[in-house]
Amino acid sequence: MNISGMVHVNINCSDYNRSRSFYEMLGFEAVWSVPTTNTAAVAAAVGMPPYRVKGALLALKGAKPPLVIDLLEWQEPNDAAPPYQHLYHLGISRLALRTTDLDADYAFLKAQGVNILSAPATVAIDADHGSRFFCFQDPDGTFLELVETY
Repeated sequence: MNISGMVHVNINCSDYNRSRSFYEMLGFEAVWSVPTTNTAAVAAAVGMPPYRVKGALLALKGAKPPLVIDLLEWQEPNDAAPPYQHLYHLGISRLALRTTDLDADYAFLKAQGVNILSAPATVAIDADHGSRFFCFQDPDGTFLELVETY
């Protein structure tokens, strides 16, 4: 294998404009609009029939290495089923993002009315190392996590 890094994480949404605003609130910015349709070869590569989609690649401002979300609202075909209802479901369950001020971010998201699962919790690795974190959800219920290490 020759894997050298991550390219992007795909997050599907029911309302692209609403979700884009949410992720912009977190510090992401659109860097490339996804074509509404694509070739039959591209559709086949993602295991789909020809499709219509609204979306963009959003990059976290200033992140090194880049952190990119492929935010997509599938218009045709479309599946309105909600994402995982809990974090113990099989598959990718949440996207963890690093922060430098967990308490400020917690207060900000709470003031914005974001669904937060609980107050920040601490995970100690040893007496001098560990992290604090909390989980929250985007407008469609996709789980995200903010982590501050010490």
